[in-house]
Amino acid sequence: MSAQVGYYWHLRKLMAERGLFATTALVPLLAERGVRLSREQVYRLVTGVPERLSLVTLAALCDILGCAPTDLVEPYRGRPRRAADPGASAALADTAPSDTTAPATTAPRAVSSPVVMPLRPRRAEITAVPGPGTGS
Repeated sequence: MSAQVGYYWHLRKLMAERGLFATTALVPLLAERGVRLSREQVYRLVTGVPERLSLVTLAALCDILGCAPTDLVEPYRGRPRRAADPGASAALADTAPSDTTAPATTAPRAVSSPVVMPLRPRRAEITAVPGPGTGS
């Protein structure tokens, strides 16, 4: 079985720590550094977990926030931890990083699909359809 590898995206948390609460505040700051993104693209970058990100954009974000790339992207190996599940930190202690509390605004991004318990199919039941004149 192959190991699941993913990452946590901490852009929203870092922005809040530096007093940047509006996603639109990043648009001119990125433009000053040569990164031209629309309001919508920046909103998705902040509120979601990007699958692809150019190194120029990553470098601009690090410059704006005064951080390192490892502050924005936290890789993990194993199953992602869940902030909403109080028992997750204990159950996943062997696979999650030492800090077991994920920010509520950051969803983990798994590179491979998560393991899902298989559903068991149920046999279809065929019933008679009442025809005309049967009284039903």
